Amino acid sequence: MTAGTARGELFILSAPSGAGKTTLVHRAMELVAGVEFSISHTTRPPRENEEDGVDYHFVALETFESMVAEDRFLEWAEVHGNRYGTSVDEVLPRIERGMDVLLDIDVQGAAQVMASGGVVGRLGTAVHSVFVMPPSPEALVARLRGRDLDEAPAIRQRLQGALDELGRVRDYDYVIVNDRAEVASETLAAIILEKRQRRERMRERVRRVLADFHAHGPFS
Repeated sequence: MTAGTARGELFILSAPSGAGKTTLVHRAMELVAGVEFSISHTTRPPRENEEDGVDYHFVALETFESMVAEDRFLEWAEVHGNRYGTSVDEVLPRIERGMDVLLDIDVQGAAQVMASGGVVGRLGTAVHSVFVMPPSPEALVARLRGRDLDEAPAIRQRLQGALDELGRVRDYDYVIVNDRAEVASETLAAIILEKRQRRERMRERVRRVLADFHAHGPFS
């Protein structure tokens, strides 16, 4: 981290599968400069059109387990029979450069981060949590079917999982109902920008402005 650069902060996003979180994240990053996305590690195979190092870091189960044993994850969880995790190396260097980091993780992983002061201390920065909700069960079903990624039994499993996940919304700092993607992304961008204006994060810039005023001398 360069002198005078405030550390970036971590923004956790969780949502039921099919709630439109990925689109929201990409649009918010277009609206706000200085935000980067943390790419998760997973043991599941890539889907069609997914690229290693872009959508996920696709790794073998043995590699994932070695990373767990070496304490290289901020959080990890098993979801629908596959493992997903956020590595320290994906997040910490960006935080130190003053970048804000968006973290797309399920409620299990989010609970690990939010419940452990040690993780916050490990990053040396603040962590904020955002839950993205679908506007209705019908909208979620339509989105899951529209993705054409799952058969009917898998969709039913995801809908049951969504019901369980929605019960965790009370654990989050912010809630966005993703009814209109444009508005939802603007809301996420506003949350990030609001956090940047807190006095403690603006400390160095405030110091420079005050120093300029003092250097200017008295005003007539």
